[in-house]
Amino acid sequence: MKVKIKEIAAYLGGTVEGNEEAVVSQFGKIEDASPGSLTFLANPKYEQYIYETKATAVLVSNEFKPERAIPSTLIRVENPYESLAKLMEFAEKLKEKESGVASTAFVDPSVTLPKDVYIGHAAYISKGAILHPGVKIFPFVFIGENAEIGAETIVYPSAVVSAECKVGERCVIHSCAVIGADGFGFAPSEEGYRKIPQMGNVLIGDDVEVGACACIDRAVMGSTIVERGVKIDNLVQIAHNVVVNEHTVIAAQVGIAGSTKIGAWNMIGGQSGLTGHMQTAQKVTIAARTGVISDIKEEGVTYFGSPAFPIKKAMRAHAVYGRLPEMDKQLFALSKEVEALRKELDEIKNGSNK
Repeated sequence: MKVKIKEIAAYLGGTVEGNEEAVVSQFGKIEDASPGSLTFLANPKYEQYIYETKATAVLVSNEFKPERAIPSTLIRVENPYESLAKLMEFAEKLKEKESGVASTAFVDPSVTLPKDVYIGHAAYISKGAILHPGVKIFPFVFIGENAEIGAETIVYPSAVVSAECKVGERCVIHSCAVIGADGFGFAPSEEGYRKIPQMGNVLIGDDVEVGACACIDRAVMGSTIVERGVKIDNLVQIAHNVVVNEHTVIAAQVGIAGSTKIGAWNMIGGQSGLTGHMQTAQKVTIAARTGVISDIKEEGVTYFGSPAFPIKKAMRAHAVYGRLPEMDKQLFALSKEVEALRKELDEIKNGSNK
């Protein structure tokens, strides 16, 4: 892909400062980009690199004010990060796309395939499955009975979409993700634990991304639901009957226990855990490694710690926690002083009684 800077600016609705006729052919990081690259500056921490970068062009915000001369051509836009995403998405669409059904793929005779699907080697499409136009199924993927994959959705190698589960349009399911494994349900008895059949399914809305090795379990009854626009990182566990409302983002290694309801536009930091049968309000932020054990009812708040507290309270508690060894020594010293004073008082009392 070779594009003139002025064409990029026109596509993004930006303005150019520098050589608008220069050509870029690749993307690069601002700290190590090479000539012919397009990069961006969104985080002020990386401003130091813009004055020495070898990139041909840099996306910057309209408000950016350089401290000294910059060797690269600038493309000023409202939001550099969003503009970069838009450009990269466009470049991705220009790549040659896979098509057709590989010779080693298995497609059950009951399945009717649109003309523009791709099914890679050793993929398995089960009885009654529905694949909509533009679907791409990469090698070693398993699609279960009566599962449905929405238009333009991509399922990468070795992922599983189990029986009766439904995935919306324009979704991305990364390698080794499992949609619709049995939920963790066992009934205790005198003989041990009896497995509870998981009779429900998983419903995934449009424009959802599921990271590699993430697991979304099927419901006991009804559906485990992930609404439109949700983004799930690698190694996330979503248990049976959970509901994740729209446009929530969930970072790696988060675990959400059964029947919990996550509000819209939540942000859940990595390695956090949420207990079952609770719910969060809209626009809640849960900091990394937080343990949530009860409802979060207030919108727009940030929680941190284990157990979770509003972040200001949690940080105060954390500050105290760091001083506990010193405070313990002080308390021990004070207790010794009190003990000594009590002895002196007892001696004074005993002396006055004689």
